Amino acid sequence: MSDTQFDVIVIGAGPGGYVAAIRAAQLGLRTAIVESTHLGGICLNWGCIPTKALLSGAAFAQQLKHASQFGFQLADVQFDFNQLVKHSRQVSAQLVQGIEHLLKKNQITLFNAKAKFIAKERLQLTDEKGKVSEISAPHIIVATGAKAATLPQLQIDGTHIWSYKEALVPQELPKSLLVIGSGAIGSEFASLYHDLGSQVTLVDIAKQILPTEDHEVAQYVQKQFEQNGIQVLTQTSINSAQVDGQQVRCEIETASGITEQTFDKVLCAIGVKPNSSGLGLEDLGIEFERGFIKTDQWCKTNVVGIYAIGDVAGAPCLAHKASHEAILCVEKIAGIADVHALDRTQIPACIFTHPQVASIGLTEQQAKNQGYQVNIGKFPLQANGKAIALAETAGFVKTVIDAQTGELLGAHMVGHEVTEQIQGFAIAKTLEATDDSLANVIFPHPTLSEAMHESILASMQRAIHI
Repeated sequence: MSDTQFDVIVIGAGPGGYVAAIRAAQLGLRTAIVESTHLGGICLNWGCIPTKALLSGAAFAQQLKHASQFGFQLADVQFDFNQLVKHSRQVSAQLVQGIEHLLKKNQITLFNAKAKFIAKERLQLTDEKGKVSEISAPHIIVATGAKAATLPQLQIDGTHIWSYKEALVPQELPKSLLVIGSGAIGSEFASLYHDLGSQVTLVDIAKQILPTEDHEVAQYVQKQFEQNGIQVLTQTSINSAQVDGQQVRCEIETASGITEQTFDKVLCAIGVKPNSSGLGLEDLGIEFERGFIKTDQWCKTNVVGIYAIGDVAGAPCLAHKASHEAILCVEKIAGIADVHALDRTQIPACIFTHPQVASIGLTEQQAKNQGYQVNIGKFPLQANGKAIALAETAGFVKTVIDAQTGELLGAHMVGHEVTEQIQGFAIAKTLEATDDSLANVIFPHPTLSEAMHESILASMQRAIHI
């Protein structure tokens, strides 16, 4: 086999692409990966990782506010915002180096170039100097991810009106910030900037913030945001945004009328759209659905030998969903017999706001809409010993149980470090645990996870501590 012929080629080196390449190499397939910008994709460089580094600083700022409760008197605390931003960039850089090492370790050929299909099994590569070359493989996986969606009335200028990229590397902390879009990205940035000291307004055209989450969770988070000082406006649209000197003048339309407000910065966080154009896919007859590449349960497109994984293949646009698809897609290509197709009801979601949100499976309303009779269990962190000891009592755990079979249909958590706990419910759902079997699990004391156990018990009318 020549230097331009491979068994598998992956386009894109994000959390879907590089995982697919590594797994393919592990299975003995001669593998190449093509990346035009940076290893790790948006997640590692401009998404999941740097935002969590910044949010760690915001969480520390919140702890400092309550230092006196634990006996500490802090005077003249200084905060260097640029150092926090620097820390986030260093975290990303370290992990990018780690991916580069893993690719070399697994003998994966890396091409730093843009890729375009010129035939079903052939790609044309163009590097940053304009040099053109070609490579081929019988199996090509598209893992090009997604980019920020924008509004026509909101022109991103990178200075006053931001996308998520500018929000990650600002020159200074804005005194006032308008965040448009209250999904995971928008709510995380609203929480982050508020906790660091900005006056934040969060708006969304939907009826509730965090539109994909359980209604009770969304209501609770909104109440917490508002109590902490974030202005939240739902069923609200931005008609216009004009830069006026060093501020942005915005026309905001709510159910009660139109108002005009000014902000130092405006962040557009209305979601993402797939990076599916410019790849030559249309010429091959690839099918799309709202711009996303249409795939089956094995990540196959309608064209034999071409696959798509991660954000470019549709919601939920989550890094761990992309990585999971990467594994199953490659293992199916390699002919492994016992590969399991992706079950979207088993994908946990985490939102790193303050308080955090984590969920898996059906919301209460979704379960009822699907005809289930449900038992609902809820347990507040106010009744959890560890939460009280940490002075982190905001939040609750809610479980949705099939009343007839005891199946765990969904779990919804809001509170301190719930993103680290949702994996317990994910394991339970994967192993098809019932309320009865979960009730018999011995949870360690004192831990936040006891609230998970009490929620299950509450669904069975057996809660002990409430």
